[in-house]
Amino acid sequence: MNGAIDVHAHYVTPRLRAAMEAAGHGQPDGMPSIPEWSAASTLRLMDSLGIKAQLLSVSSPGVNFGDTSLAREVNEEGAEVVAAHPDRFGLLASVPLPDLDAALVEVRHAFDVLGADGITLLTHYEGRHLGHECYEPLMAELDRRGAVVLLHPTSPHCDTGTGFPRPMLEFPFETTRAVTSLILNGVLDRYPAIRFVVPHAGAALPALADRVAAFGGPDVLRALRSLHYDLAGFALPRLLPALLALTEPDQLLYGSDHPFTPEFAVRGLAAALAETGIPLDRAAALFPRFA
Repeated sequence: MNGAIDVHAHYVTPRLRAAMEAAGHGQPDGMPSIPEWSAASTLRLMDSLGIKAQLLSVSSPGVNFGDTSLAREVNEEGAEVVAAHPDRFGLLASVPLPDLDAALVEVRHAFDVLGADGITLLTHYEGRHLGHECYEPLMAELDRRGAVVLLHPTSPHCDTGTGFPRPMLEFPFETTRAVTSLILNGVLDRYPAIRFVVPHAGAALPALADRVAAFGGPDVLRALRSLHYDLAGFALPRLLPALLALTEPDQLLYGSDHPFTPEFAVRGLAAALAETGIPLDRAAALFPRFA
């Protein structure tokens, strides 16, 4: 991977695992189980693939199961991993939305005390996607800090009735809904200092961009070109060419989605991306301490 920076990778601490299981998320988003994770095994995988650094975040369903203190505990555990390996790991801290006041407190603690590299936000909280007006104070704070924000899909607020694990179909649609709401509700225009990273090669946006622009106007395509996109998941063979018709290679970042994407799949997907010749070290512009 020639020194790629992995912006979409997850950590699962024992405290987080116990909280997920106690809250009924032992099979998160319909997946078979919570994957195992350790810093040591992750570093071995990174070394074998030539990954320079990895930004750690918490995946869906997040960190608020009715107790906002979990966000602080998990963020501090992530910061401890970073402190032990500062040149290999960074932290994209989680916030306990939908509790807005607690989320603002956690953003300040994450940046000012823990030295977080950015924030991760789920695509919606209680059915309100990120363009909703209720998040305005949070967006203002993130804009003031020029924060990097990784978007991460989560299960829809309602049961779609498909019976399939939600990452298969619902995650791409949730990402598409969230980004569309950010654009059409003017969040990107009001808070231009936030650097948003869209996961999974833009999800369904490359296919639906012109349709959204037909309703939202030509500025939709301009806004989509300005975003950053990680290539976690199945970007090849079809999605990446469509994404490159929407944005430039400079906006593309590497993402493994490990450990929710198992090691064998991470290796295969990384090999396919390496064959494209697209530089995957551009995240240093967002996270200069890894330059």
